[in-house]
Amino acid sequence: MKITIICVGKLKEKYLKDAISEYTKRLTRFAKVEIIELADKKIPDNAGEKLEKQVLLTEGNAILSKIKDDSYVVAMCIEGKLVSSENLAEIVNNAAIKKGHMTIIIGGSLGLDERVKNRANEKISFGRITLPHQLMRVVLCEQLYRAFKINANETYHK
Repeated sequence: MKITIICVGKLKEKYLKDAISEYTKRLTRFAKVEIIELADKKIPDNAGEKLEKQVLLTEGNAILSKIKDDSYVVAMCIEGKLVSSENLAEIVNNAAIKKGHMTIIIGGSLGLDERVKNRANEKISFGRITLPHQLMRVVLCEQLYRAFKINANETYHK
């Protein structure tokens, strides 16, 4: 299986890079993982709705240009369906069976453009809390590893 993670924003902190590296290394046993980092648009704190919509449009265009037509797409968004680790394992398994390729999208500080959400086969959330998108990438990679361990009937998930 191939998994592509499309992220808005670049990781800067070494400890986050190290965590991503560790989990992607662990995942190589189960899947080929590609992480695509897209530039995030810097916006001032007092940005108006018009500027925010323009940023979402620009980021959305960049995200959509990276999604392969034959991929099973999962959008990470706070309003998505709450999933457990076991639910994510089912989603991963179904994507592997249906498509063999899964694309997971993590938006920037403003979230995701509606067109990206509409392109997604599933919209999921790991909770109603808001996480910085850099930290969300670490959580996602850990949960993907956990999902594969669950699907392999291995004990890590306990």
